[in-house]
Amino acid sequence: MRLLADAIRATAGHPGPIGVFDSGYGGLTILRELRSALPWADFIYLGDNARAPYGTRSFDLVYRFTLEAVRYLFARGCQLVILACNTASAKALRNIQQHDLPQIDPDRRVLGVIRPTTEIIGKYTKNGHVGLFGTPGTVASGSYDIEIAKLNPEIVFHSHACPMWVPLVENLEADGPGADYFIKKEIDGLLGLDSEIDTIILGCTHYPLLYSKIRKYVPDNIRILVQGEIVAASLIDYLSRHPEMDRMVTRGGTLELLTTEEPDKFSGLASVFMGHDVCAERIADLTLPFPNIS
Repeated sequence: MRLLADAIRATAGHPGPIGVFDSGYGGLTILRELRSALPWADFIYLGDNARAPYGTRSFDLVYRFTLEAVRYLFARGCQLVILACNTASAKALRNIQQHDLPQIDPDRRVLGVIRPTTEIIGKYTKNGHVGLFGTPGTVASGSYDIEIAKLNPEIVFHSHACPMWVPLVENLEADGPGADYFIKKEIDGLLGLDSEIDTIILGCTHYPLLYSKIRKYVPDNIRILVQGEIVAASLIDYLSRHPEMDRMVTRGGTLELLTTEEPDKFSGLASVFMGHDVCAERIADLTLPFPNIS
């Protein structure tokens, strides 16, 4: 950890890329929108695919894994890191912001995907009834419930866990006929909780790849919100309100993709998420600030 700490200190106060972290592939849907909104910015994406999925892991383990990834991205020069993962945002973000950043580097920032979504939900619902599809971990955390109650206490909110949706995406079955059963089943489950829902949040970054199937079974009068565009718009607003952080983002339009699993496997599925061919490096040890390929 000493090498990592040294690298963090060495990069303090120096402009660097925006770090984007996810437990696996889903955060690539956020990254895609971030790059579209900020084409001038440099980005590093880190997927902890070797330890995914995070959704079924304990709060303590998700927090530890996420903190390792944040420290690694700081050591690679990032002054700002986006947790493009609902589970990490739910189970780790608050602890990192409140307890770790003041000790690591109080001038760096870590942001998540939950608050941007809950901040704007009131603009979309017409009758105040909102639903969410998420992983079991995100739903069990109650993070969306807490944030929505805090920011929009008048909203009636229901969340529903979809344990099979991520495996459908990662096994390239999103467009297959077998996906219809599991998607319709969960939609019926959520709408069975509240027939007045008029807005649904896709509370997992994998779910945009299931959008066409979800839209097929969700009634036309219900709006479906995808997080990528919301998070990108929120980041643009954040940088405009914090010029000191905007100045800490390097402007070369570059992208570096890192994974903790086999790079060929990651690159193949990542290309599906990104919509074009990509090439990734493997990081075998998140306690070292530079690639340690074995």
